[in-house]
Amino acid sequence: MKIPSNSITSRAPGTGPTAPEAAAGKAPPAPAPRSGADTVAITSLSAQLQAIEQGLADVPVIDAGKVESIRQAIADGRFEVDAGVVADKLIASVREHLLGRNR
Repeated sequence: MKIPSNSITSRAPGTGPTAPEAAAGKAPPAPAPRSGADTVAITSLSAQLQAIEQGLADVPVIDAGKVESIRQAIADGRFEVDAGVVADKLIASVREHLLGRNR
């Protein structure tokens, strides 16, 4: 079934007529005219979140020192991989993924 393009209208959520208005053929009331400027009030919690976000922006995502020590251990032949630990973590990761899918 094709829907004619002239019957589709775009509205912001919550601005269209309610089901009873639509059934009765009533149009929604026109929005009130806006005053000159919009205002925004930032709560103290929002200000705290902004401060935390700013502080986290300065923290490196990776530990460069640890990366360098692992890189050096690999270069020196001292880096050892425990296959049992890798296997256990891989199984745990797959289990978590599969259990998360079933929810």
